[in-house]
Amino acid sequence: MTETPDPFDVLAFGRLGVDVYPLQSGVGLEDVETFGKYLGGSAANVSVASARYGHRTALVSGVGDDPFGRYLLRELDRLGVDNRYVRVDPTLQTPVTFCEIFPPDDFPLYFYREPKAPDLTIEADDLDLAAVRAAKILWFTATGLTREPSRAAHLAALQARTDGRTIFDLDYRPMFWADPAEARAHVSRALEYATVAVGNREECEIAVGETEPERAADALLDRGVELAIVKQGPKGVLAKTRSETVEVPPYPVDVVNGLGAGDAFGGALCHGLLQGWDLERVLRFANVAGAIVASRLECSTAMPTHDEVVALIEGGER
Repeated sequence: MTETPDPFDVLAFGRLGVDVYPLQSGVGLEDVETFGKYLGGSAANVSVASARYGHRTALVSGVGDDPFGRYLLRELDRLGVDNRYVRVDPTLQTPVTFCEIFPPDDFPLYFYREPKAPDLTIEADDLDLAAVRAAKILWFTATGLTREPSRAAHLAALQARTDGRTIFDLDYRPMFWADPAEARAHVSRALEYATVAVGNREECEIAVGETEPERAADALLDRGVELAIVKQGPKGVLAKTRSETVEVPPYPVDVVNGLGAGDAFGGALCHGLLQGWDLERVLRFANVAGAIVASRLECSTAMPTHDEVVALIEGGER
């Protein structure tokens, strides 16, 4: 890959696919009549959120040489994400993900990523290591560790990092792994290179064997990260460094689709860290960003602007 002359604020590495969401709520897929098509995938959503805040952002991923792949490349460009590192696989199909919507807290996902998703075919030689090294934030997820050659490519990217923040989205999806023990082994190795770790209680259990938020955060810090963030759903979010502990409550909304809230939180987290805010301000901003997206149907195109989030924090309409 051609070296980039200017560093990216955020370089995300991971899943990219088409989200196909029902336009009817409370209806099983077998009875849904109409759907909407959106750019999706955790790393892709985070990159869109980052770009929405005005940060120079790129995505390392893959799509198939098919209409859905062309749609995703076009959408990334339209939404402000540099797509130069999205590999077009000549044989594999672009992944598609369906969901069901049963608010407030039941959103089953159905992934179509077989025999293999193009985002898992990225090889170490495909990487622009100069761009990886220079990025202010490298964002990666556990999904990229599930298969080779993606696993080796992630390790190469992590080993190339000498500065900036390396954020590990623990993002455990059991259907992508043979068993939890395999996931724990690869997540544990990747943690050695992360400066920030973000996950919910189940994901922390896979990473460090703890679900209680304080103990999980301490265990992540013991593994070498500088900032540990444990998302607790309706109980808010806890973050710890070696000198500070911050816990903030959730922002209440009427949930329409909760699937994009975590990615919105991630993009807002990147924004706050790049702005140099104090930890409590970062968490409050990220919480509200996640809440905004949970109140909307789609994920990527629902990502809020900085002003939208600030308006709610300062007391605007819910």
